[in-house]
Amino acid sequence: MKKLILIALLFAQASFAQRTVIYCGKLIDIKQMQVQTEMSIIIEGNKITDVQKGYVAASANDKVIDLKNRTVMPGLIDCHVHMDHETNPDRTLRFSQNEADIAFGSIQYAKITLMTGFTTVRDVGGSVNIAIRNAINKGLIVGPRIFTSGKALSSTGGHGDATNGLREDLMHIPELNSDVVNGVDECRKAVRQRYKDGADLIKIASTGGVLSLEKDGAGAQFTEEEIRTIVLTAKDYGMKVAAHAHGAEGIKRAVRAGVASIEHGTYVDDEAIELMKKMGTYHVPTIIAGKSVADSAKNKPGYFPEIIAAKAIAVGSVIQDAFARTYKAGVKIAFGTDAGVYAHGKNWMEFVYMNEAGMPAIECIKAATVSAADLLGNTSIGSIEKGKLADVVAVDGDPIKDIKVMGNVKFVMKAGTVYKNE
Repeated sequence: MKKLILIALLFAQASFAQRTVIYCGKLIDIKQMQVQTEMSIIIEGNKITDVQKGYVAASANDKVIDLKNRTVMPGLIDCHVHMDHETNPDRTLRFSQNEADIAFGSIQYAKITLMTGFTTVRDVGGSVNIAIRNAINKGLIVGPRIFTSGKALSSTGGHGDATNGLREDLMHIPELNSDVVNGVDECRKAVRQRYKDGADLIKIASTGGVLSLEKDGAGAQFTEEEIRTIVLTAKDYGMKVAAHAHGAEGIKRAVRAGVASIEHGTYVDDEAIELMKKMGTYHVPTIIAGKSVADSAKNKPGYFPEIIAAKAIAVGSVIQDAFARTYKAGVKIAFGTDAGVYAHGKNWMEFVYMNEAGMPAIECIKAATVSAADLLGNTSIGSIEKGKLADVVAVDGDPIKDIKVMGNVKFVMKAGTVYKNE
């Protein structure tokens, strides 16, 4: 009898568990690619249980959130961030900080990112990003949901080789070479190590880069065989591969080898575009990063060493056009910004640059929701519909009419918990 009474009490408590009802003046329906008016989102726990037309009647036990004067949309996803650092002209800073210093600094970057509407990010390279992800998941700090690659992989002298530009005796410090792999055996072993470390995906540098002390920012830096080994090994462990790639040859090698995404894609050519379409490879454009580093190189003398400044100016002048060409050709686009290369919290400016390049506002938002979730391989986020995690953000104004209002986020909910409500 006592057992039956206990079951009845538990059932009663479950029946009267508090729901959250959000009244939306406008709701961006990404699946239907249209804006709905006067909608209600019903949430129980961390999930959406229903989306209904009109403002549904709330019970006395419901928590009501009134966003009738806002435009509501799914939580945003940035597919290219570096949560453990932020742009700084002091090139020696990395030698004066321990990992604990870096981790504590990351706490503010994580919170800023969430408060600007990005409830999920893909962190593609850093020293403490796995620990930051775990701390957020445990509720120890506030931040977005993180999918991370751990440390990125590079060839000797490549974009991710931390010893570039150092004096000879420093070049042989093991820790500074932990990201460097050469040949298929080292590539395979490194992927397995990233899996052991707890990474969610693999990031490689298939070409040179901008903010590294190497003279060539575009040349190919892995063989196609090496990249294919990385991709196939990652697949064995349930992981996708993101490829940092500026130059056309490095892009084509990575696409043919089966990477999930090309990050940056600055010097993409017509052949590479056709390959990306054929293989279903995503382009993550990071326009804001290119423009930001070019601006610093041009307008802040001494901000970068000369070798970096020249590459920054060159990349910044063409990266938006590269996105325009891939988008107009029909390549799949996922939103990504390279936050950390510029100041965290300005991620929304990528929407403006994408829109300027010809992508309609609602498609820009799709790139940061449904498409980004698809690239991540996560079906629980990216849209506001029954059964999805309750990731909800709202802005003042109508971003379909003025994309710049994406920088005016007033409400943020991640997994049913409200973190911001102005």
